[in-house]
Amino acid sequence: MSNSDASAASDARLLRLSPQDNIGVVTQTIEAGEKVLIAGRPIRLSRRIPTGHKLALSPVAAGEKVLKYGAPIGSAICDIQPGDYVHTHNLQSDYLPTYTLDDSNPYLREN
Repeated sequence: MSNSDASAASDARLLRLSPQDNIGVVTQTIEAGEKVLIAGRPIRLSRRIPTGHKLALSPVAAGEKVLKYGAPIGSAICDIQPGDYVHTHNLQSDYLPTYTLDDSNPYLREN
């Protein structure tokens, strides 16, 4: 099935922003236990996904890039299955630095 066929056979509540994306944006809150249609397959959601949040459209292996707008937005920190909620519990940003409050941070030292 081509990407355009897969998009056509997906739930209307999911928005794939680019054909390359492995995640979709939820256009209305979907409650845990509800089924969504992804690439022609009904999948029951294990957790609630709020409007505007991300849902996996295809499997993403740990360490693999998560694609939104056809571009990587981060890396999966564990295996993600179709229908899984994609958020900070299973996605690490490749772009936002993590800062710690310790003496090695030069911005925190007094002059």
